[in-house]
Amino acid sequence: MAKYNVPEINFQLTHPLMKRIVELKEKGFADAKDYPDAPVDHDDAIENYRRILEICGEVAETIIEPNSESVDQEGPHLDNGRMVYASKTFDNLDATRKAGLHGVSMPRRYGGLNLPNVVFSMLSEMISSADAGFQNIWSLQSCIDTLYEFGSEEQRQQFIPRVCAGESMSMDLTEPDAGSDLQRVMLKATRDEANNCWRLNGVKRFITNGDSDIHLVLARSEEGTTDGRGLSMFIYDKRDGGVDVRHIEHKLGIHGSPTCELVYKNARAQLCGDTRLGLIKYVMALMNGARLGIAAQSVGVEQEAYNEALAYARERMQFGKKIIEFPAVYDMLSRMKAKLDAGRSLLYHTARLVDVYKALEDIARDRTLAPEERQEMKRYQRMADAFTPLAKGMNSEYANQNAYDAISVHGGSGFIMEYKCQRLYRDARIFSIYEGTTQLQVVAAIRYITNGSYLNYMSEMLQDEVADDMKPLKRRVEDMVHLLEQAIAIVKEAGNQDLHDFVARRLYDMTAETMMSILIIQDASRCPELFARSANVYVRMAEANVAGHFTYVKNFSADDLDAFRAQ
Repeated sequence: MAKYNVPEINFQLTHPLMKRIVELKEKGFADAKDYPDAPVDHDDAIENYRRILEICGEVAETIIEPNSESVDQEGPHLDNGRMVYASKTFDNLDATRKAGLHGVSMPRRYGGLNLPNVVFSMLSEMISSADAGFQNIWSLQSCIDTLYEFGSEEQRQQFIPRVCAGESMSMDLTEPDAGSDLQRVMLKATRDEANNCWRLNGVKRFITNGDSDIHLVLARSEEGTTDGRGLSMFIYDKRDGGVDVRHIEHKLGIHGSPTCELVYKNARAQLCGDTRLGLIKYVMALMNGARLGIAAQSVGVEQEAYNEALAYARERMQFGKKIIEFPAVYDMLSRMKAKLDAGRSLLYHTARLVDVYKALEDIARDRTLAPEERQEMKRYQRMADAFTPLAKGMNSEYANQNAYDAISVHGGSGFIMEYKCQRLYRDARIFSIYEGTTQLQVVAAIRYITNGSYLNYMSEMLQDEVADDMKPLKRRVEDMVHLLEQAIAIVKEAGNQDLHDFVARRLYDMTAETMMSILIIQDASRCPELFARSANVYVRMAEANVAGHFTYVKNFSADDLDAFRAQ
């Protein structure tokens, strides 16, 4: 368990906001009288989280990671219209079920663990570090959150205990002609009054874990519509039949995670929630959760890439010295660690925001929220919506960068298939593509950039006291904020939408790296022994990038766009 006893993860459980999160999630510790494993107070809850993390770490180290190479080589296969996992994937699933690592976020009354998103993200990170492909399969249990939030109580009773017992899930959204543009989904849903159900017909493509036990399916329920307002969300139970796997994709990486093309043939389904809200409301909630899951998956691979590079650099001799002693190598390693620590800070900051508003939403199902509680819920929801595209976009890019650098540290050996870093490199590449490309995360974030939301958050966060050693870095971050303000003003004053869209990625990077600089300084103030080095490295790296982006934006005009247009 030593490898997965990561002090930087455990540190996140000590954040001051955890007290409020536990208080809300446990609803005054009311479960303690009915469930023997329920915590009786905050300290008991935190200790419970640590025990679950230890269990997960043991499973990751003794089973999932040792199986990862075999799973990568074998992958899933197609057998008479059914997907069959790689043989060792079955062992992984059996181990996580026996360890009680399913139904993580669900209330105890359904057989769940009632864990906050912060802890779910920690578990996801650890499992991803062991095998990112398996993390996909395991973490899709979070789809049950959407059913819990928007389904009926009868549906909750029917499906949630099954997921808590270890049954698998998938979200069937994309189609051959509808990838990122989900408004074009055409899988047809028709009402079968005689059997009191809906029938689904059509094709879904690029469905992760596509032959799962329980599916959430986006389908067109309104005849004659062509946009998102005609789409609804449905629950398909594999036990009812009617769906075949036509093809399993042969992918660059995450081989253990089956990506399927599905054919729905008059498949029986239940409506989840109300018609017409499938894309407008339910998929948005589903995707935000999935994007946070990819952020956690990315941090796991960032960590493992760093582990592999560091271990190799400490052993590899060249010119009579360990290569870790060469400035070019330890510079690379220090930047890998800084990105990892700053990215993790952003991940768990976002997870905490989600936890507060989701817990208050859940309380609102049982009673009317007080005005101050409703205000708190709305505030944290706005912040969570703003931070999620930063956490997903930046961590998915950092996972790619760290995996790339891990190969570079290995030199020629990194290009050899026997070394793990090549698999991390292959696995990481999808992170900045699925569940919304980095470009789509920029689209999701840009309005918060130009309307001043992020600048307001930064201003609030910079009011917090920091350790004396961090004050010089804080002043440098304040200068970065000033450059960001100027860059935003330049773009807004130009009044050109094409220019706005063209430089949006640069504004996004400036925003995210400034925000992560603030967060890593805060962490270093609370725990310098873990984060002071990364804070110093990261702020310097971000400072250079922000200055570069500012210069680019300052000197760019709408007249320059023609040089960049596709020929």
